[in-house]
Amino acid sequence: MDLNRSIPFYTEMLGFKILNQTATSVDFTADGSTSLLTINQPAHVTPRPQRTTGMYHFALLLPKRSDLADLLAHFITTGLPYGASDHLVSEALYIADPDGNEIEIYTDRQADEWTWLEDGVQMTIDPINGHDLLTLRNPEGWQGLPAKTIMGHIHLYVSELQATADFYVKGLGFAIASRYSDQALFLSTGNYHHHIALNTWMGVGAPTPPENSTGLDFYTIVYPDATAREIAIQNVIALGGSVVEKGENFLTIDPAGNHILLSLS
Repeated sequence: MDLNRSIPFYTEMLGFKILNQTATSVDFTADGSTSLLTINQPAHVTPRPQRTTGMYHFALLLPKRSDLADLLAHFITTGLPYGASDHLVSEALYIADPDGNEIEIYTDRQADEWTWLEDGVQMTIDPINGHDLLTLRNPEGWQGLPAKTIMGHIHLYVSELQATADFYVKGLGFAIASRYSDQALFLSTGNYHHHIALNTWMGVGAPTPPENSTGLDFYTIVYPDATAREIAIQNVIALGGSVVEKGENFLTIDPAGNHILLSLS
């Protein structure tokens, strides 16, 4: 990742503020105090090979639908290529950063509008009603990411669905909220539509990418207390996984090679 081109993208196009910066890394924030995203520039970085595991996209959750309208208007004004979908539970825009890392920015519909069926919450991929959405935009124009923006979910490419699902469900404590055939699973806590999604769209048995390639370094799961985290750690170890202490946190690796930092709120 080239910081010289990534910083303008994340600040000017997406609306982050810089929280901390070194010669090789930047922490980005929406509220001025909480780091939501860190980008690193490793030595001898290479593009991530096709058909490998890793990150499909990370997803920023905006507080209001009007915030999504402002961002859509901003993308249209700047000419940034984007995709858009209505997922029933949410409305979403999709973009890619200069290194090809995909980003979803979305707003949720109210939870009482979601439809839960016997096999989970109903989601789909429909066209978004852009004209209706744009009626909500701020007359003063786009003002950057709202302070209450959070990391809503992450979607991962994995090599084998069931073993990876067992790691997240039996190990880390998530529940299956929905599934797409035998290709994708959507996992959550607290009856959310998904905090983590897994898919095998890069192929069953896909290898992990090289360590110096672009893409995901690690992501963080925040547990409510030390007891909940310790239960997850012991469950992962019981499944044969590894957990390594990293300062006040713990690092583990899912069966697809995705690194996860286990933290506390």
